[in-house]
Amino acid sequence: MSNIEYTTKEMQKRVDQYISQFKEGYFSPLSLMARLTEETGELAREINHYYGEKPKKKTEKENTVEEELGDLLFVLACFANSLNIDLGESFHTAMTKFETRDKNRWTKISQQDGEQE
Repeated sequence: MSNIEYTTKEMQKRVDQYISQFKEGYFSPLSLMARLTEETGELAREINHYYGEKPKKKTEKENTVEEELGDLLFVLACFANSLNIDLGESFHTAMTKFETRDKNRWTKISQQDGEQE
C-alpha cells in the first residue's frame, strides 16, 4: 500500500468529486445507513476470518481488514457530505467528549517509565 495521507477535508473532497460525476448523486440518509451497515458487516466478516474461529471458504475472494476499513471511510464520507457535515469537526467534538467524560475512567500509563499510575 502507498503512504498517501489525507485529511478528513481531503477525503470528503475526493469522495465528492467522485460522486459529483454521476446524475444520481449521493444516496438518501436511509440508504447510506444501510450501506454503512453492509460495510460494517463485511468488516466483521473479515475480522472473524482473520482473528476468529471461522476460516474463509476456498472459493471466497481474499479481502483485507484494511480494504474494508477503507470502504467504511468512503461510506462515512458520503454520509457526511450528503448531510453537509464536516468529519473533522465531528471527530473533534467526539474526542473532546471522550477526553472529558472518560479522562479518569481508565488506568493511565506514567510518562516517566511507562508504569501505570
